[in-house]
Amino acid sequence: MEYILYFLIVTLGLIIFSLVSERNMKKALAKRLIDEWGTIPYTDYSAEKMESIKAYYLTQRDDYMDIDDITWNDLEMDEIYRRMNNTQCSLGEEYLYTLLRKPCFSPQELEERNRLIEYFQSHQYERIQIQTKLNKIGKLSKISAFIYADKLSEQEPSGNLLHYLLALLLFTSIGLIFVYPPLGMGLTIFTIVINIFSYFKYKAKIENYILIISFQLRLLDSIEGILNVQIPELEPYTNRLSADLKTFRQFKRGSSIVVARNATGSILEALLDYYRMIVHHDLIKYNKMLSFFKKNKEAMIRIFKIVGFLDSMIAAASFREMVDYYSIPKLYQDNRKNRLSVTDVFHPLIENPVPNSITEDRCTLLTGSNASGKSTFIKSLAINAILSQTIYTSLSRDYRANYFVIYSSMALKDNILGNESYFIVEIKSLKRIIDNCRGRYPVLCFVDEVLRGTNTLERIAASSRILASLSKENVLCFAATHDIELTYILEKLYSNYHFRERVEGNKVLFDYKLYKGRAVSKNAIKLLRMLGYSNDIITKAEAAADEYMKTGEWSIHE
Repeated sequence: MEYILYFLIVTLGLIIFSLVSERNMKKALAKRLIDEWGTIPYTDYSAEKMESIKAYYLTQRDDYMDIDDITWNDLEMDEIYRRMNNTQCSLGEEYLYTLLRKPCFSPQELEERNRLIEYFQSHQYERIQIQTKLNKIGKLSKISAFIYADKLSEQEPSGNLLHYLLALLLFTSIGLIFVYPPLGMGLTIFTIVINIFSYFKYKAKIENYILIISFQLRLLDSIEGILNVQIPELEPYTNRLSADLKTFRQFKRGSSIVVARNATGSILEALLDYYRMIVHHDLIKYNKMLSFFKKNKEAMIRIFKIVGFLDSMIAAASFREMVDYYSIPKLYQDNRKNRLSVTDVFHPLIENPVPNSITEDRCTLLTGSNASGKSTFIKSLAINAILSQTIYTSLSRDYRANYFVIYSSMALKDNILGNESYFIVEIKSLKRIIDNCRGRYPVLCFVDEVLRGTNTLERIAASSRILASLSKENVLCFAATHDIELTYILEKLYSNYHFRERVEGNKVLFDYKLYKGRAVSKNAIKLLRMLGYSNDIITKAEAAADEYMKTGEWSIHE
């Protein structure tokens, strides 16, 4: 009798300890959510992790309207995604990535996103309540929740006969302990070893699928918590979630003891893990749940998308709080005249950025020396065009533009594995823009140093024709170049802007400000003097440059 009393006291103590620990963890989580709001989230992104985040998008990809791989990589959008990814669960981070790759062309959809973002910005208590529930769902480190839900539906349940026989053998051996202790104890130990061995052997084959089942159970529990918060502003989503949740009542029944739903690391959870290993209860339940899921997959995917969307909108709200300032874009569906107007636009990845403004309704050439700000400026425009049509947020004082399909051709590299030179990669990149410029929507494209991979003569001849052809299509093109010749050849088709620098003593100083007109400075030659080149070389270089600017021809050296 004493042993039973001691057992009850220990069990009660463990329960009290777990409850206190859970309460403390909730307080710590709420504090962390407050502290992390509006800051750059810290997450370790392995290559495997990024592939799992990207996997859902690949099933939804549209080769015409989406941000393609070249543009995504040109603009370092992975890094921008990481700064924005203040999501609490895998569904949110996968959905957010997909959302950023798919510019939206519906004003109603963008306004709805903005409504939710602004709500989460201004309602801290309700937001933390939702984030706390989403956090319980958790993040999968190596697999995509969306993709493995699809794979799960393709699996066929196996029989449970072996699991039942092993469980029966265990309980029989335990019963023998009371009849013949030595034999019963030995048989029990032997059976536990066999059960654990067969458990891990079988579970290794379905481990990722059990992770998804566990994930789905945590998701369903969290939805119940979200529904209990009762936020009227979320009713269009909670009503749909409530209806779908009813479908999975049978799915949840009896599952709490089978699959971990709240990974708190408590002692009770550890004990349940041992129970699963020796009884195979989770494996038995897995086969039953798999059959149910296969019949109701569409409802679960619908839940995935709603929860992912809400989580991504909270992340977008946090991103707005992170930046110095932003504006709500004004987007136009008038395809008769392409236009882009931004005031004090800046690049989100640059510390202490210099903002710039531009208003244009025709294609634009940007000139200036290396490191003067050309590439950063056109990247700023491109990034803000994407953010405007995805999270309805522009990092500027004002943003006005058409709805655009967005392409770039900037940070290209030789394709060594494909045996393609830089020039081949570059002309393929440009051609994809030309091939897509007669679609349903106008194209906004950004080109940095067009055809830099070939000689000057052919570069200017070919690039001038490519840029001229783009200006005559449904395209608004911003191209950065060192070739001043292009500003003359294309002056009837392209507006000219430039960045400038000045040489003071032994320093080259940049103000990173955008100016009207083509670049006229010859500071590159001045740098020769700074580095000790002879006056003869410098004087003749300046004279040759002046003559070319007057006549358009280079003098012959004698």
